[in-house]
Amino acid sequence: METLELMKKRRSVKKYKSDQVPKELLEKIAAAGTYAPNGKAAQAAKIIVITNKELRDRLSRLNASIMGKEDFDPFYNAPAVFVVLADKDVFTYVYDGSVVLENLQLAATDLGLGACWIHRAKQEFESEEGKAILKELGIEGNYEGIGHCVVGYVDGEYPAEKKIKDDYVVWAE
Repeated sequence: METLELMKKRRSVKKYKSDQVPKELLEKIAAAGTYAPNGKAAQAAKIIVITNKELRDRLSRLNASIMGKEDFDPFYNAPAVFVVLADKDVFTYVYDGSVVLENLQLAATDLGLGACWIHRAKQEFESEEGKAILKELGIEGNYEGIGHCVVGYVDGEYPAEKKIKDDYVVWAE
Protein backbone atom coordinates (compact mmCIF):
# COMPACT_ATOMS: atom_id res chain seq x y z
CA MET A 1 0.00 0.00 0.00
CA GLU A 2 1.27 3.47 -0.78
CA THR A 3 2.27 5.31 2.40
CA LEU A 4 -0.08 8.27 1.99
CA GLU A 5 -3.00 6.00 1.07
CA LEU A 6 -2.26 3.89 4.14
CA MET A 7 -2.32 6.98 6.34
CA LYS A 8 -5.64 8.05 4.81
CA LYS A 9 -7.13 4.61 5.38
CA ARG A 10 -6.15 4.18 9.06
CA ARG A 11 -9.08 4.50 11.45
CA SER A 12 -9.75 3.91 15.12
CA VAL A 13 -11.57 0.58 15.10
CA LYS A 14 -13.85 0.03 18.08
CA LYS A 15 -15.35 -3.40 17.40
CA TYR A 16 -13.30 -6.59 17.01
CA LYS A 17 -13.87 -10.28 16.44
CA SER A 18 -12.44 -12.44 19.21
CA ASP A 19 -10.34 -14.46 16.71
CA GLN A 20 -6.66 -14.34 17.64
CA VAL A 21 -4.30 -12.71 15.16
CA PRO A 22 -1.47 -15.02 13.98
CA LYS A 23 1.81 -14.41 15.80
CA GLU A 24 3.58 -13.76 12.48
CA LEU A 25 1.39 -10.69 11.89
CA LEU A 26 1.83 -9.47 15.46
CA GLU A 27 5.61 -9.80 15.03
CA LYS A 28 5.45 -7.61 11.92
CA ILE A 29 3.43 -4.99 13.79
CA ALA A 30 5.86 -5.04 16.73
CA ALA A 31 8.80 -4.70 14.33
CA ALA A 32 7.16 -1.62 12.79
CA GLY A 33 7.06 -0.08 16.26
CA THR A 34 10.80 -0.57 16.63
CA TYR A 35 11.40 1.45 13.46
CA ALA A 36 9.75 4.58 14.87
CA PRO A 37 11.95 7.66 15.04
CA ASN A 38 13.25 8.47 18.50
CA GLY A 39 15.17 11.28 20.11
CA LYS A 40 18.96 10.91 19.99
CA ALA A 41 18.49 7.23 19.02
CA ALA A 42 17.84 6.52 22.72
CA GLN A 43 15.12 3.93 22.03
CA ALA A 44 13.21 5.00 25.14
CA ALA A 45 10.14 2.91 24.29
CA LYS A 46 9.38 -0.67 25.25
CA ILE A 47 6.61 -2.67 23.57
CA ILE A 48 4.72 -5.40 25.42
CA VAL A 49 2.61 -7.65 23.17
CA ILE A 50 -0.25 -9.19 25.13
CA THR A 51 -2.16 -12.12 23.66
CA ASN A 52 -2.73 -13.98 26.93
CA LYS A 53 -6.48 -13.56 27.46
CA GLU A 54 -6.26 -13.58 31.25
CA LEU A 55 -3.68 -10.78 31.28
CA ARG A 56 -5.50 -8.90 28.51
CA ASP A 57 -8.75 -9.03 30.52
CA ARG A 58 -6.97 -8.02 33.73
CA LEU A 59 -5.51 -4.96 32.00
CA SER A 60 -8.89 -4.15 30.44
CA ARG A 61 -10.57 -4.22 33.87
CA LEU A 62 -7.85 -1.96 35.30
CA ASN A 63 -8.27 0.47 32.40
CA ALA A 64 -12.06 0.44 32.77
CA SER A 65 -11.80 1.13 36.51
CA ILE A 66 -9.71 4.22 35.77
CA MET A 67 -12.50 5.35 33.43
CA GLY A 68 -15.07 4.69 36.14
CA LYS A 69 -16.84 2.19 33.85
CA GLU A 70 -16.60 -1.20 35.54
CA ASP A 71 -18.76 -3.08 32.99
CA PHE A 72 -17.00 -1.81 29.86
CA ASP A 73 -14.19 -3.27 27.75
CA PRO A 74 -12.04 -0.29 26.72
CA PHE A 75 -10.15 -2.66 24.37
CA TYR A 76 -13.35 -3.30 22.36
CA ASN A 77 -12.89 -7.10 22.41
CA ALA A 78 -9.55 -6.88 20.55
CA PRO A 79 -7.59 -10.08 21.21
CA ALA A 80 -4.14 -8.44 21.06
CA VAL A 81 -2.93 -5.45 23.05
CA PHE A 82 0.38 -3.71 22.42
CA VAL A 83 1.35 -1.74 25.51
CA VAL A 84 3.90 1.00 24.91
CA LEU A 85 5.99 2.15 27.84
CA ALA A 86 8.83 4.64 27.72
CA ASP A 87 11.80 5.37 29.93
CA LYS A 88 11.14 8.61 31.82
CA ASP A 89 14.88 9.24 32.07
CA VAL A 90 14.96 9.99 28.33
CA PHE A 91 13.98 13.61 27.61
CA THR A 92 11.84 12.73 24.57
CA TYR A 93 10.15 9.66 26.09
CA VAL A 94 6.50 10.72 25.60
CA TYR A 95 7.09 11.69 21.98
CA ASP A 96 9.12 8.57 21.27
CA GLY A 97 6.43 6.30 22.68
CA SER A 98 3.71 8.18 20.80
CA VAL A 99 5.44 7.66 17.47
CA VAL A 100 5.78 3.95 18.25
CA LEU A 101 2.00 3.80 18.76
CA GLU A 102 1.40 5.45 15.38
CA ASN A 103 3.70 2.97 13.65
CA LEU A 104 1.86 0.06 15.29
CA GLN A 105 -1.49 1.37 14.03
CA LEU A 106 -0.22 1.93 10.51
CA ALA A 107 1.35 -1.54 10.34
CA ALA A 108 -1.87 -3.18 11.56
CA THR A 109 -3.85 -1.29 8.93
CA ASP A 110 -1.39 -2.27 6.22
CA LEU A 111 -1.82 -5.94 7.21
CA GLY A 112 -5.62 -5.71 6.89
CA LEU A 113 -6.30 -5.53 10.62
CA GLY A 114 -8.07 -2.99 12.77
CA ALA A 115 -6.28 -0.98 15.44
CA CYS A 116 -7.05 1.72 17.98
CA TRP A 117 -4.95 3.80 20.35
CA ILE A 118 -6.30 3.44 23.89
CA HIS A 119 -5.30 5.87 26.64
CA ARG A 120 -4.88 5.55 30.42
CA ALA A 121 -1.68 3.46 30.30
CA LYS A 122 0.03 6.11 32.43
CA GLN A 123 -2.51 5.71 35.21
CA GLU A 124 -2.57 1.91 34.85
CA PHE A 125 1.14 1.47 35.38
CA GLU A 126 1.31 4.03 38.17
CA SER A 127 -1.20 1.91 40.12
CA GLU A 128 -0.15 -0.90 42.43
CA GLU A 129 -1.78 -3.49 40.16
CA GLY A 130 -0.08 -2.05 37.10
CA LYS A 131 3.29 -2.10 38.87
CA ALA A 132 2.62 -5.72 39.85
CA ILE A 133 1.91 -6.63 36.22
CA LEU A 134 5.21 -5.11 35.11
CA LYS A 135 7.02 -6.98 37.87
CA GLU A 136 5.35 -10.25 36.83
CA LEU A 137 6.58 -9.62 33.28
CA GLY A 138 10.12 -8.94 34.54
CA ILE A 139 10.05 -5.30 33.46
CA GLU A 140 12.08 -3.01 35.67
CA GLY A 141 13.05 0.60 35.21
CA ASN A 142 11.68 4.10 35.29
CA TYR A 143 8.90 3.48 32.76
CA GLU A 144 5.69 5.38 32.13
CA GLY A 145 2.75 3.94 30.26
CA ILE A 146 2.29 5.92 27.04
CA GLY A 147 -0.64 4.05 25.53
CA HIS A 148 -2.05 0.84 24.13
CA CYS A 149 -2.62 -0.20 20.55
CA VAL A 150 -5.38 -2.80 20.42
CA VAL A 151 -5.33 -4.98 17.32
CA GLY A 152 -7.63 -7.54 15.77
CA TYR A 153 -9.95 -8.44 12.96
CA VAL A 154 -12.64 -5.83 12.40
CA ASP A 155 -16.12 -6.99 13.41
CA GLY A 156 -18.47 -5.38 10.90
CA GLU A 157 -17.76 -2.48 8.60
CA TYR A 158 -14.44 -0.69 8.62
CA PRO A 159 -15.02 2.86 9.95
CA ALA A 160 -15.73 5.49 7.31
CA GLU A 161 -13.45 8.44 6.65
CA LYS A 162 -14.31 11.55 8.62
CA LYS A 163 -14.20 15.04 7.16
CA ILE A 164 -11.00 16.88 7.92
CA LYS A 165 -11.59 20.35 9.32
CA ASP A 166 -10.99 23.21 6.90
CA ASP A 167 -8.38 24.99 9.02
CA TYR A 168 -6.32 21.90 9.92
CA VAL A 169 -3.36 23.20 7.91
CA VAL A 170 -2.34 26.85 7.97
CA TRP A 171 0.08 28.06 5.33
CA ALA A 172 2.50 30.88 6.08
CA GLU A 173 4.02 31.57 2.66
